[in-house]
Order: sequence, then C-alpha cells, then structure tokens
Amino acid sequence: PFNAKAYRQRNVIERMFGRLKDWRRIATRYDKLATNFAAAIFIAAIITWWIN
Repeated sequence: PFNAKAYRQRNVIERMFGRLKDWRRIATRYDKLATNFAAAIFIAAIITWWIN
C-alpha cells in the first residue's frame, strides 16, 4: 500500500544520496578501507547539509 509519509522520507534520502554521489571520492569509492570511506561519507554529508 502507498504510504505518503514514508514516500516523502524516501525522496529525501534518495536526493541526499544523489548529492553525495556528486563527490568524486564517494562515487568512485576512492578509499580502500571501510573506515576511511565511512568518514568521507560523513564529512561529505555534513558539508552538504551545511550548504543547504
């Protein structure tokens, strides 16, 4: 069944992933270690949130 509230939240999350993929380091998985990759995602998400 269609849930409008869940769909709105899904849209927000999908747009955030789209913005994160604009970062080359995130889109290509430049880092080899999972901890470094997670840190890069965290930093990119904070900067993206801060700008918007």
